[in-house]
Formats: sequence, C-alpha cells, structure tokens
Amino acid sequence: MPTGATAADGTPIGRLAWVGTRSNPNREPRFSEAERLGPSTSSMSEGDGWDWWEAEVEVENPVHGYRWLLAGVDGRQHWVNQRGLSLVETRDDDDFRLVAHAPAPDWAAASVLYQVFPDRFAKSEGAPFDVLRERGELPDWAIPADWDDAVDPEMPGRSQQIFGGDLDGVRERLDHLVELGVNLLYLTPVFPARSNHRYDASTFDRVDDLLGGDDALVRLVEAAHARGIRVIGDLTSNHSGDAHEWFRTAQADPESIERGFYYFGPDGAYESWLGVPSLPKFDWSSQELRRRFIEGTDSVVARYLNEPFGLDGWRIDVANMTGRLGGTDLNAEVRQTIRRTMLGVKPDTILLGESTNDAASDFQGDAWHGAMTYTAFTRPLWSWLQTPGSPAGGGLGFARAQVPTLTAPQMLDAQTAFAAGFPWRTRLATMNALDTHDTPRFFTHARPGTVPVALGLSVTLPGIPVVWAGDEFALTGVDGEASRTPIPWSRVAEPEVAETLDVYRTLLGLRRAQPALQTGGLRWVGATDDAVAFVREAADASVLVFAARSASAVELATGALPQLVGDPELLAAFGDVRLETSGTCAISSGGPAFAAWRLPGVAVPTTGSEHGR
Repeated sequence: MPTGATAADGTPIGRLAWVGTRSNPNREPRFSEAERLGPSTSSMSEGDGWDWWEAEVEVENPVHGYRWLLAGVDGRQHWVNQRGLSLVETRDDDDFRLVAHAPAPDWAAASVLYQVFPDRFAKSEGAPFDVLRERGELPDWAIPADWDDAVDPEMPGRSQQIFGGDLDGVRERLDHLVELGVNLLYLTPVFPARSNHRYDASTFDRVDDLLGGDDALVRLVEAAHARGIRVIGDLTSNHSGDAHEWFRTAQADPESIERGFYYFGPDGAYESWLGVPSLPKFDWSSQELRRRFIEGTDSVVARYLNEPFGLDGWRIDVANMTGRLGGTDLNAEVRQTIRRTMLGVKPDTILLGESTNDAASDFQGDAWHGAMTYTAFTRPLWSWLQTPGSPAGGGLGFARAQVPTLTAPQMLDAQTAFAAGFPWRTRLATMNALDTHDTPRFFTHARPGTVPVALGLSVTLPGIPVVWAGDEFALTGVDGEASRTPIPWSRVAEPEVAETLDVYRTLLGLRRAQPALQTGGLRWVGATDDAVAFVREAADASVLVFAARSASAVELATGALPQLVGDPELLAAFGDVRLETSGTCAISSGGPAFAAWRLPGVAVPTTGSEHGR
C-alpha cells in the first residue's frame, strides 16, 4: 500500500497509525492487526512510497469475506475492498473473498474461448443436411436454406431455418481456431430438437443426426484435443422442449413419474420459460429427474464428460432461472449437484452458468466456476464504445431500447460495482464477451476504430475472453437471431476481413503469451472520459494497458507505477499511441487506440510469514 496514496475524496491518506483486516466469520466482525513487511524490493524502486503489509486471516466459512482498514494518525479511517478505497465503512457484499470450495481447473484462467453455433459455422463434405435434403427427408419442421442465403428474421424461419452446418464441419475448421489462438471451444446445444438453436431438446440421450450424431461429436473432441483445444457443451437445466420424450410421457400419463419432472396444474396447463409453450419448465423437486439428468455417473451431465465423448465441461443455459418459481428456490441444490457429479466423474472440467443480470449471489464458488453474464463487462463496455444513440437490439438486457452512453469513469464504476460481488477466482473464470449468439454483434454499431479497443479490453481484463464465431470476419447483426450468420469462409482474403483477423490473432496471442493477463492482479491507474489505463500485476512481469475511444491523454499519478522505468517493451499497439516516462508519466493517443506494455513484476519483501497476504 503506498503510504502517500490519495483517498476517494482526493486528499492524501497521510501517516498510518494502524493497518489490519476486518473479517466477518459466522457474521461476527473480527479484526486482525497487520505487520509491516517493509518497502517494495527489486521490482520496484527503493523509497517509492510503497509498503507491504501482512495480516493473518483465518478462514472459518466456505466463503470468507474480509477488507482492509487503514487508520490514520489524524483519526480518519479508510477501508479497502473489491470496490477500492472508501472513507466510510463498506458493505460485506463488496469484501474480498477467500473461498474454501474446490477451485476451477488450472487451465480455466488461461483460456481463450470460441463460441460456435453448429448450424451456422461450417458444413462438411457430404453433410447430413445435404444428404437428407436431396432425399426429401429433412425433419418436418425444418426450413432449408443455402449457405449464402440471408438469415430469416421472422417466425417461423427465425427458429426453423436450417443451413446445415455440422460437427464434422467444425472439426474440419479447427485449424482456423488454432491460428486465432483459441484453446477452448464452446458448442451451443447438439441434441435433437425442433429448432435451429436446439435449446428445445427432444432428448438428451444422443447427438442430433443432422449434426452427424454421436460419432461426429467424438471425432470433433478427439481432433480438438489433439490441437490443444478443450471442448465444452451446452445444457438447458431450466427446461426441455415440448417434444422431449419426458414431457410427452408426462402429458400423456398423469400418473407417470415423468409428470413430476414439470410443473403441471390440475387442468393440464404447465409452466414454461417466459410463457413460451414449446419450452416446459423442469420441476427440480423430482428426485428421479435429478438422477437421470444431473446426479451420478449415469446422468446426462456425466455421460458426455466420460469416454467416448470426453467433453471438458458444461455451460448451463438459463442458470439464473433454474429451480426457481415463485416461492420455490432449488437453484443451489441443482448447481451444487451438477458440480458434485462433474468432480466425481472428471474433476478437471469447467462449469459455467448463464446469468445475464447481477449474478453475484449465485457465484460464490459453491458450484459455478464462472459466469456468462453481461453486467460486469459487456454492458459497460458497449455503453462506452457504441455509437451514441445505438439501438440496444436484444439479449444484452439493457433497460431501454437504446444503449446508454457512459464516460470511461462511469464504465469503470459499473464494471467494478458488479465484479466486486464475485470472489476473485470466480472472476478469473467469468466470460468477457463482446457479444454472443443471444445479442447483436458488437461490430454493428461500434464507434469507428474501436474494435481493437473492445477486444483488447476483453483479453486484458480479468476473465475469459470470448470470440463469438464470425466476429473475426467483421460480421454485423442487429439482434441475436440476425447475428447467427453462416460464416463466410470465402471472404477470408477480403481487406476488411483480413484486417480484422489480424487484430484477433494479435490480441488473442497477447493474452496467451502474458501470464499476468491470465491471473495477475488488477489496478486502475488513470481515466478520462475517453480513455483508461490499468496494470495487471504478477511477480514475474506486469502489463500496462491503455484503451481510448478517441484522441485522449491519461496522466498517471506520481508513484502510481513505480515499476515503470526506462523504455518498457511494447507488446501490442493499435492506433497512434505515445507513452511518456520522462518527468510526468502520461499516455496519449491521436484517436481510438489500444496498447499494452510489459513491465517488471512486483516482488513481495522476503521478511514476514508466508500466509495471510
């Protein structure tokens, strides 16, 4: 902690009379005095004002919150928690958190995720779609389309238009993912259904024949693993489709055990996702549903992690609504059961949960390793980098039809407020998505020149960077359905596409090459309305990051970056960026820009004990 730091009100903190932690074990506050270890060592200059303090914190609960208290000789108190520095006492919800639950696999924080919507990604030679179409044997609900046809935004084409991408097509394009720097592939659902998105599964017992069946999934996972790419699947734990074998049995026989899998009223009416009748909602009070779907080695969850499939984890759809209806809340039981099953079958797997709103209360380490959420990254980023007045489209969860416009400090406030609710380890495994299959594409209304800025923030802020298939081709789409465009493989050599591909390769490569961007700490060091600067710090090396949406300059406070000495190594730069280190330290740009520099690491003094930092 720099003894000359500035408090939230802009005044110096001054000399300290007491430093320590305040924990809240079993909801009873407890204080622990810290020991001063001394000034920074070799990685930071002597006498720069930075001191290290150490306090013992005993973890008494599965999730243990704590914050720092800095008491000045002038009687003022300053609290430090996940939201930063405060002059007034802070809420427990924003505390740092030590989590005793089993952590995410080691590879999670080092992942670069690529999301594929199988029907629209790639079609193999002799794809099942082509064969069945020629025979006139496509499913009765399917509306066939050629690869170059426009996406139909209106019902029924919106959900039933089929382009014929398959899993062998994905396998044949894995080298594209390798060249981008991807090491984690996320497939949206692959089970038989009556829609192109397949979130209305008709069974979980097999892979859709239109995608190539079980064998095609096995071939894909094996080929991906051979290239160093892990693969995760997508499960709907909130609902099935109304054509699902369980639901059809439940409707036909009120005395069947499957009747208890869903919420039926006396008149035969049933609950469904947001009132959509084709998506009947699961009732997780059914122990038989749990046994078949999520619990134990014979469950759906376990089956596809085991050989011969070998998936490396699951993304759970509508995780926030799962098990919840009115006064019933079985969400914790469901997510914890899924986690137990995964740990028992294949411990080195990841579990991600979709929660598009404030997700913190469900993501405290007891089940989900990370969140697919839009609050802590996506919405604030859009509000800073989208053209003012841009339509919100749908899927991102903006309160109105228009994307609000924020300054950089406002963006940081929003990001920090929502991220502060997560334990740090959860934040490292949470998805940093510019967009997804449920949202408009970021490129559609981005401010000119800001695509490298947005992707640069995705790869340098804590969390897993996400590439929604097609973003690297500069595709646009006004809403989630319109963004599910077949990938235009023939356009690779076009100048705009080639330029965007180069941006993605460079920045995803930066993420993979710098461990500090994967697990290093985060410290904001400057912001103006149009630019931000922060540093990701680790023992071996740190990375200084600058991002601007227009011409701007950020002046760094004296002592903010004591490890910034000499001429740091420029790791990546897009746009006109200048770093001045003589005299006042400042970063400036002549327009939209993103840049990252490698700095020395931050070493802890060698005195003191090894615990409690």
